[in-house]
Amino acid sequence: MAATAVTGAAFGAALVASGVYQPAVIISQLTWDNCHMLQAFLSATAASAIVISTAQKTGYAQFSPRQYADHGWFAPYDGNVVGGLALGAGMALSGACPGTVLAQAAVGIRSGYFALGGGLLGGTVWSALVRPSLQKKKKAAPAANKLLLPTSFQSLLGVSDTTSLAGFEVVFAAIIGASLAVYGPGPAARISPVLGGLLIGLVQLLSVATRKSLLGVSTLYETVGDYLLYYTSSAPSTAADGDKERPKVCPAASSLLFSLAIFAGAWAFSLLVPGFDVSSSSSDVDTYPISPAVATLGGFTMALGSRVAGGCTSGHGISGMSLFSISSYITMAAAFVGGGLVAILL
Repeated sequence: MAATAVTGAAFGAALVASGVYQPAVIISQLTWDNCHMLQAFLSATAASAIVISTAQKTGYAQFSPRQYADHGWFAPYDGNVVGGLALGAGMALSGACPGTVLAQAAVGIRSGYFALGGGLLGGTVWSALVRPSLQKKKKAAPAANKLLLPTSFQSLLGVSDTTSLAGFEVVFAAIIGASLAVYGPGPAARISPVLGGLLIGLVQLLSVATRKSLLGVSTLYETVGDYLLYYTSSAPSTAADGDKERPKVCPAASSLLFSLAIFAGAWAFSLLVPGFDVSSSSSDVDTYPISPAVATLGGFTMALGSRVAGGCTSGHGISGMSLFSISSYITMAAAFVGGGLVAILL
């Protein structure tokens, strides 16, 4: 519990320090007006890849590539595509990600409150309606020989973990360097976005070292929905095989604790280092005014999309991409496409 709280607080502080929590930074990335978010994001992913690879090489911890979100719609990765598109669309509407919205609310960005509320509503809809429907459909579907796709780029390309790490580090560095040459750091940057990304990478190191677990936030929204169902329903839950009922089980509280710690860490850092705080009255936020209705819709869409995809910009993005999970790259590519299209239309 203590490790979860410390890691969450460090993550919240790193989000504020890196500047990637700001609505202006997120939306301007989706419109490609600047690349502050991409630079920090890829720096965090590159650092996380080194942390994860080292942990696995030394035997300290083992992590499996993230599985595809297969909902039986059109392909084994259909959930990654559809969920990623919805995640990106919600980011463009709300100017927030499932994790950064906690930092926004902590430092007093008004749209963040509404986006967070919409996200919690989206998680509840997922837990109460969408997830049971998908489970029922999967159970009713006839058994078929599913195409087993490789889950990592190592297995896809037939190369070693070391070769994959070296190759992706070079690619990440090239993209970061090119974006800095073309765009420079974002105008809202308080520190270099590369340094901000490395701070997030250090939080990943803390998470692996103390919890043997990777960063991820969007489970929060599903967990809140599960808690609401737990306390409002008197019926026992149905087992996975559908033949027996089992007593209700209280959802795990770890994601709630982690998310509350993100909020607390962001709030504490903004107070201790006020130069990094962006209040709702700053010009950075006023550049992208977001109405309560749009922020709520965006929060709902990004939370629901992240659950359809099985992860968000931290779970699939920083952690899943660091594992070279193909599903994570599909999800994040879809998120940039969905977010870019919506941002253009706004």
